[in-house]
Amino acid sequence: MRTALLLGTLALGLSACTVTVRPNLGLQGSGSNLIVGLRPDRGEGSTYAVGETLRLSVTTRTAGYVTLIALQSNGYTSTLIRNAYVPAGTTTFPRAQDGETYTLAEPRGLQRVRAIFTRVRPTTDLVLRGTYDDGRWNATSNAYLQPYAAADRDVQETYLYIR
Repeated sequence: MRTALLLGTLALGLSACTVTVRPNLGLQGSGSNLIVGLRPDRGEGSTYAVGETLRLSVTTRTAGYVTLIALQSNGYTSTLIRNAYVPAGTTTFPRAQDGETYTLAEPRGLQRVRAIFTRVRPTTDLVLRGTYDDGRWNATSNAYLQPYAAADRDVQETYLYIR
């Protein structure tokens, strides 16, 4: 009887839970914690419709350079912004001076966005176009960061859904 009551209580408690699955980041960029936050304007894990615009806020502890890359549900990857100088604090992309908008398009499903930060201006551009799996996407991000000291780089990821 006691076991049945315990199991019943556990089942009732678990039925009220919401499970959120966060993508496996697999990031090795740094543990320096230079990026304090990266989030879509509606919050991490939020849902957007095809055709809606997206704004991303990046908060950093120090001034430096940010590159934003996106991985769509079908594996297509693109660079949203390269080597954008940001002061310490919060910067929202796209900025007015960027002259663009981030309009969400198909495919529907999970969209991952990665912010790569360096304290010094990068000597190369990270330009991603094409289809990447998780391993190749992570390897490309990690290779891009290798020339920079661990204390001078950081990488964070967020996600959203397109319906």
